[in-house]
Amino acid sequence: MSRKYFGTDGIRGAVGTYPITPEFVMKLGWAAGKVFAQQGKSKILIGKDTRISGYMFESALEAGLTAAGVDSGMLGPMPTPGIAYLTRTLHADAGIVISASHNAYHDNGIKFFSADGTKLDDAIELEIEKYLDEPMTTASSDKLGKAFRINDAAGRYIEFCKSTVRRLKLKGRRIVLDCAHGATYQIAPAVFKELGAEIIAIGTSPDGLNINKDIGSTSPKQLQQKVIETRADLGIGFDGDGDRVVMVDEKGEIVDGDELLYIMAMHARSRKRLGGGVVGTLMSNLGLELALKREKIDFVRANVGDRYVMQQLKEHNWRFGGESSGHLLCLDSTSTGDGVVAALQIMMALQDSGKSLHELKSGMVKCPQTMINVRRNKDIDVAKDKTIQAAAADVEAELDGRGRVLLRPSGTEPVVRVMVEGENGELVAKKALQLAEIVENIIS
Repeated sequence: MSRKYFGTDGIRGAVGTYPITPEFVMKLGWAAGKVFAQQGKSKILIGKDTRISGYMFESALEAGLTAAGVDSGMLGPMPTPGIAYLTRTLHADAGIVISASHNAYHDNGIKFFSADGTKLDDAIELEIEKYLDEPMTTASSDKLGKAFRINDAAGRYIEFCKSTVRRLKLKGRRIVLDCAHGATYQIAPAVFKELGAEIIAIGTSPDGLNINKDIGSTSPKQLQQKVIETRADLGIGFDGDGDRVVMVDEKGEIVDGDELLYIMAMHARSRKRLGGGVVGTLMSNLGLELALKREKIDFVRANVGDRYVMQQLKEHNWRFGGESSGHLLCLDSTSTGDGVVAALQIMMALQDSGKSLHELKSGMVKCPQTMINVRRNKDIDVAKDKTIQAAAADVEAELDGRGRVLLRPSGTEPVVRVMVEGENGELVAKKALQLAEIVENIIS
């Protein structure tokens, strides 16, 4: 069973053979309720982003949990990391997020948090899946669950975000916030305003259909323009559910997740709270690895995906990691990726260093990168094909330790992504094309 269940208008998509309809979501709520009720647990929180189908799925989940005899605490629109925090701090037995993250409004999805604000164990997910195959039964009237609204959810989360940077003072800072018409549309402006900043907010008028539409962390052009237009100190952009962040410096240049992770790591080390090394992914820019190496900070790469970054952090007992997309983990502050908390960490670095965002990011120089998608018509494992691997080794040898090659089958398309990265952009582009031709001859 996947940790996320995506669909379109609530009807397209599947987990195994289960179509994602309101009926399926109600059954999913019931199945989860049955599993937690058997463990003697009785309270699950439900939060959502701002897309229109959230109303429908929220009601369906509530009905399923009620039928299973489990109480539902309704949070309303709330960033995904806020739901994780409230699940933990309100001592709920689990949290459910209704969101499709950075996707368009017509997609939606569901994922779960455990009682401690982390992803559910696989064993619990498998138990939920087992109940999906059983007929749905309703608890007796005296055993039905109840639903209740948590009216101070936003205020609690706002105070939590501020508590992660108690020394931070933003008076005199002009900041553009782009909330993607998503779940941070009330939270982020309140956090930064209460810390003293002058806020210019865009993407704060959700209508159920405009979430992530040409705005937010995945489409930062409006944010860049607004920073230049208003002569702001910087801009901060979130995605629809608030677990990703990108920033724009005072020159209007994008500061992506790799650069933000570098800034966070350097600041954490200066405050003696780094606690080890840094975890990136296979897609993290080589410039991040080289910059950290220069500073004698350990760096490891995980598979693409926040759950794999988290696994590596736990294995190494480290605190800081993230992805180029801006999904950043600061485990000494919170239990999951949190766009607002990560942005506050950057603001703390600016305050302590006395430097601008442009100056701080300049410590890391991004390497040129060329990626070519090669259509795959044959079921060939590129990691085991000797010809492809020999060609990749030849390219890495020519890069002479100042570059790398990544061959990665897409998880969503019938293509292999051929990526070459290095300090010499002309050489990188040339070698990427040569390697892609070799891969194409074999897999197409």
